[in-house]
Amino acid sequence: MGCMTQQVKTTTTTAFYVQAVISFGLSLTALAVGITYLPVTTWVRSFMGLGLLYVVTSTFTLAKCVRDRNEEATVVSRVDQARLDKLLAEHDPFRND
Repeated sequence: MGCMTQQVKTTTTTAFYVQAVISFGLSLTALAVGITYLPVTTWVRSFMGLGLLYVVTSTFTLAKCVRDRNEEATVVSRVDQARLDKLLAEHDPFRND
């Protein structure tokens, strides 16, 4: 069996990626500014800022877990497809045993 190199086709365009990054940056900035200008004590503002950081890091962790699970399923699917292709290539229905 030869070297099977298949490129995984990405469906995310550069424009969509840039839009997502800008959207994330704007939302994070807007929320940070909102927390900064809240008419509350420093302790409450600090607590909300810490909560914001926790939500952001948890979001990145969840996104990575979802991506890893998706990539794992893709690899398993490709391995199964390669095994099936090999079996079909080796099968000769007209061969006499």
